[in-house]
Amino acid sequence: MLSSLNDSKQRSAESREALYPLILRTATRAAIVSRCVRRIDGHGLHRTNVAALREALLRVARPGCLCLTDGFPVPATGYEQRALIDGDARSAAIAAASILAKVTRDRYMRRADRLHPGWEFAAHVGYATPEHRAAIMSRGVSPLHRLSFQSIAYQQLEL
Repeated sequence: MLSSLNDSKQRSAESREALYPLILRTATRAAIVSRCVRRIDGHGLHRTNVAALREALLRVARPGCLCLTDGFPVPATGYEQRALIDGDARSAAIAAASILAKVTRDRYMRRADRLHPGWEFAAHVGYATPEHRAAIMSRGVSPLHRLSFQSIAYQQLEL
């Protein structure tokens, strides 16, 4: 199974779904941490992501371990760590974490699609596709949209 782990963006959604239970059965520890849209709006995406990653690391790390992160260090964990650029392509542990995160996000977006029809969350799973932007233009934002989101893809929209 470890040979199947690589950058999750290189895998199809079906492949990630197939790996998800294998990772959970194989991993000694796993933690999935999510944050709500209002917290992200209030604290900023990067700060919120780093705080969530820190919380996940604290749940799985043990004395003497080396914590690997994808691209940037996480402050104040009390554990030795190494930030790897393109970590999900270089570390099976980071690739596994990335797959767990993406599958969890995709599942959430499919549930969100049922609860908030019309924005096609299941189809774009949070990415700024032309269809997603068109839905915002015609329907406005849903309770799940970040109002602080700044992307060139959304600059023409009045959020």
